[in-house]
Amino acid sequence: SLPLRQITILYMWLNNILETIGNTPLIKLNKITKNLPCTVLAKVEYFNPGNSIKDRMALKMLEVAEKEGKIKPGGTIIEGTSGNTGMGLALAACVKGYKCIFTTTDKQSKEKADILKAVGAEVIVCPTNVEPEDPRSYYSVSKRLATEVPNSWYVNQYDNLANRLAHYEQTGPEIWEQTEGKITHLVVAAGTGGTIVGTAMYLKEKNPNIKVWAIDTYGSLLKKYFDTGEIDQKEVYPYISEGFGEDFVPANYDMSVIDEFTKVTDKDGAVMTRRIAKDEGMFCGYSAGSCVQGLQQLAKGPDGKDRLTRDDVVVLIFHDHGSRYVGKVYNDQWMLERGFLDVKTFKDVVGGRGAQRLISLTCSDTVAAAIELMKKYDIENIPVLENGENKGAISEGGLFNKILNNPDIKTQTVASVMEKAYPEVAFETPVERLSTYITRENGAVLSRDESGALHIVTKYDIIQSLSK
Repeated sequence: SLPLRQITILYMWLNNILETIGNTPLIKLNKITKNLPCTVLAKVEYFNPGNSIKDRMALKMLEVAEKEGKIKPGGTIIEGTSGNTGMGLALAACVKGYKCIFTTTDKQSKEKADILKAVGAEVIVCPTNVEPEDPRSYYSVSKRLATEVPNSWYVNQYDNLANRLAHYEQTGPEIWEQTEGKITHLVVAAGTGGTIVGTAMYLKEKNPNIKVWAIDTYGSLLKKYFDTGEIDQKEVYPYISEGFGEDFVPANYDMSVIDEFTKVTDKDGAVMTRRIAKDEGMFCGYSAGSCVQGLQQLAKGPDGKDRLTRDDVVVLIFHDHGSRYVGKVYNDQWMLERGFLDVKTFKDVVGGRGAQRLISLTCSDTVAAAIELMKKYDIENIPVLENGENKGAISEGGLFNKILNNPDIKTQTVASVMEKAYPEVAFETPVERLSTYITRENGAVLSRDESGALHIVTKYDIIQSLSK
């Protein structure tokens, strides 16, 4: 059954797009967390109009600024953003008649910047690998612009407490109602602190026993600060994960409502993000994968014992939509270049089957000799080589058809009946790409190793490799 507000929406119009923010669904995960004894639910925030949870706090921060007189009609909204907050602010600006200037970092996906431009924002890209105080950083540039642009308002989502207020007023109550107060754990990838702190503050008021687990990334100092109270810049270094982790501690943080932090690697987060899409049908952003991976890490204590039970109800926040990451996490080449995909290659197939001598023919060999080799070694595909050069091929299927039409061809040379040469590929070619070369007419692929020796991979080899 739908909540009353959603039922009402089905039978009436809305005044503008901002009225669709919130009341996002809570969806059970069934495959990627099947190893856990508890119920795991995802609060899927890409159902917001800007496709992320940041719509909530963007609108709230703007409404508070309007009430406090910090921005006047026709003014300019200025903010440093990884993309999602900017989208929420841009949507609000469209409806309310403001202009937007956003600064972002060069590590953010191009799609994020393009989407912001599509809704009328000006986007300035700044370097990632500089200190927050550096005048080139996206923090510093946005602050400077706020002093230079007339009638402008600098949002400062990191220290603007209306950020966490939005989640105290909206996200927390929604989760409490949707779980009928049964939630036992909240798991959130932590960035500005607004989502995790605001939601946790509300939920802990309802039930102080709810555990709040924060997910951080390597290269961020948040976990170290939580553990020790120390702001250690030695913890800070470039990382690939997007939308969470920080190189300073925003004012939105109240660490007293968080019970534990764990760090997730860039690779683990990326791989899990793709699994969510394939296994659960949820096309989510990078932080969703890190959130699930973090839950898996925290599910067992330091002693190896399970920390979750059948009665527990765990809620994860899935912050945004996968469309922001189609050029990164969901791009095979991008993943391969960073070593995030464990892909089998031609080399792996050859190594996996053990040392085998390449069986080959020359152009002057007879068809009868080819048939004998096929029988002796139980093979269907033989390359034809001349002085080490790939000249052609003999296949069992091709010979079968020719012998049916002319039984006397057994005495002919291979050169007179051979088929097109098998294609040669790089030794590191992924198995998935090899399969595109295998057709009804072409049953094998060749490649040379580092020493120049030639190897063959057949359809059967690929099937065997992928089944292991």
